[in-house]
Amino acid sequence: MSGQAFNVMIVGQAGRLQYEAVLFAMSLALTTTNVRLFVAEPQQGDLWDSDPRIKDPEIRSILEDHGATFLPFENRHFGQSYPYGNKIEALLALPEAEPFVFFDTDTLVLSDLCAVPFDFARPTASLRREGTWPRIELYGPGYHDTWAALYHRFGLDFQSSLDPRWPDEYWQRYLYFNAGFFFYHCPRRFGQRFLDYALSIRDDPPPELVCQSLDPWLDQVALPLVIQSLGGGRDTLPGGALDGSVTCHYRTFPLLYAREDESVIRMLENIAAPNRIKRVLKQHEPLLRTLYQGRGWKARALFDRDALPRGEQGFRNRLKREGFWMR
Repeated sequence: MSGQAFNVMIVGQAGRLQYEAVLFAMSLALTTTNVRLFVAEPQQGDLWDSDPRIKDPEIRSILEDHGATFLPFENRHFGQSYPYGNKIEALLALPEAEPFVFFDTDTLVLSDLCAVPFDFARPTASLRREGTWPRIELYGPGYHDTWAALYHRFGLDFQSSLDPRWPDEYWQRYLYFNAGFFFYHCPRRFGQRFLDYALSIRDDPPPELVCQSLDPWLDQVALPLVIQSLGGGRDTLPGGALDGSVTCHYRTFPLLYAREDESVIRMLENIAAPNRIKRVLKQHEPLLRTLYQGRGWKARALFDRDALPRGEQGFRNRLKREGFWMR
């Protein structure tokens, strides 16, 4: 439970993720002690068209100066064709039998992560999600049949995964997470289970998935099955901490400015202000334009704080229409 030392893992590689990794590492170092940060780095190999490693020496130096340890790992099953699989394969490189929390790099740590009462024996993941999968077709299987087929594939208790507060065939009745964070007491066990389930679904999907796309959803399809199989669920962590007062999964910088609390913006602007950091982050055009050229505040001004869109798509559509969207 709370008070344990644990490891934190993000995936870092060339491109957008390396800049997000800098911000994550700086926010973690500013708020949290007694954790080890691993930046899992895919290595060059047959499954990549180009070398995915972080080659900028200044970015590597900044990450190390803020407590990061680089963790090289090999892609044997995913890679260029499905980079979301990095979070699965990287788990197998973490120290065995040591509690871990994984975060997507597009996350800021706002306060002490060690204050979160993790129960590492009962995993869960982010409930800040929308009903993105499955996409129900008119004459295809519904939510119930689609999810039930997956639970039955792996010999899991489907009925206990259901949330009776929601009606049949409504997406929130079914165990579904965003994969922006998850945790467990052993990364190797979690990672192997995650890999086994994801490969089974990808390579031999049940007939009920015939209408469904697994790209980019494969990790989020397998994740609730992994969590259910390891004794976790949707309610093993108090609400309001992760994806709340302790961390913010902002997804994109225009969304951060448009949607999040001003305290998140203050954190971002504070850690991005030193000249050494600024020189690096200005190389990433979304940060250059949104943060350093002030377009983020203009994007925020598009939205009435008392009448914000209910879903992420409402923010995206307005930002795109007004020319502020950048990934």
